[in-house]
Amino acid sequence: MKRQKRDHIERAFGKGYQAGIDGRSRSLCPHGTGMARQQWMSGWREARTDQWDGFNRMAQVQKLSNLSYGGIH
Repeated sequence: MKRQKRDHIERAFGKGYQAGIDGRSRSLCPHGTGMARQQWMSGWREARTDQWDGFNRMAQVQKLSNLSYGGIH
């Protein structure tokens, strides 16, 4: 049970990061409250910060693929 919950939370970060890469609004977060929302928002913020810091889209996609495989947190 804990593994499923953790996977859901980790997935929320990646989905938020992807939304940030795509330039979508943070108001589109699919989670109403809780840890999944916090992680989604963290992912979104990190993607936007990376973009503002000069990461190009390919660098962000590479970072996202590393996140998906548990490379960095």
